[in-house]
Amino acid sequence: MAVLELADFAKRIKQHDRLLGIDLGTKTIGLAISDVIRMVASPVETLAKGKFSKDVVKIKALIEKEEVGGIVLGLPVEMDGTQGKRAQATKAFASNLLREIDLPILLWDERLSTVAVERMLIGEADMTRKRRAEVVDRAAAAFILQGVLEALEHQNG
Repeated sequence: MAVLELADFAKRIKQHDRLLGIDLGTKTIGLAISDVIRMVASPVETLAKGKFSKDVVKIKALIEKEEVGGIVLGLPVEMDGTQGKRAQATKAFASNLLREIDLPILLWDERLSTVAVERMLIGEADMTRKRRAEVVDRAAAAFILQGVLEALEHQNG
């Protein structure tokens, strides 16, 4: 498969396939899953980032269990629109995933996703710093995935 733009990604995913959202951090990997009608993204888990070979085993298991048909990977673009070291690391992760998993991948601009989720967790959920640290990555993955679900709906609209 390949890393695709939104329109091509939409053409490659089957009607009732779930999508997997991934927020790749420096120490953790946040994971989220869509429902089969692709209306809602739900946080699933946060993996402690380790060797790619071990991380991909866990990701593959989730893909099989949830019958995932496409992957949305948050791309950490800088505020000025440039792509720094973290964006390059994310692209490398996507390339490595493609060698292991035969699914379409969409890189999605995730600017401010973690900031938005942190604000929500502080303001609405009134979570402690420790609890926020435990859930922020998977919540950010859900936030990223929800953005794609809305873009897909708008595109099909």
